[in-house]
Amino acid sequence: MTTLKVGIASYEEMKARTVAIARGERKPSRGEPKVWFTSMGSFARVLSDRNRALLDLIARAEPGSLAELATLSGRATSNLSRTLKTMERYGLVRLDKGAGGKVVPRVPYTEVTLDVPIGASGAPA
Repeated sequence: MTTLKVGIASYEEMKARTVAIARGERKPSRGEPKVWFTSMGSFARVLSDRNRALLDLIARAEPGSLAELATLSGRATSNLSRTLKTMERYGLVRLDKGAGGKVVPRVPYTEVTLDVPIGASGAPA
């Protein structure tokens, strides 16, 4: 099982964290999230029930192109392209180059875990 750990943090917190790491002032701990969302809402939009079903379909069917995925999912290719590009920014899918320049979607994880802060501050400083 391959797990992607994600967290919730404000843009300012993520920026401060990234700068501290780049300056060598902070070293990320082994168990902390690799991907950050700015809100629970953004997390919920990207990993909605419909999008999780799409990830499951990609993992199970291993389509050879976006056109094949569109047929399997019943979703328009243009809609899939936008959705998958968003998911790719968060590391949830890979969009590999296939034969003939086709875009081949792949899911590198079998599970996503969410590290949710209780308070307003999300990312460790």
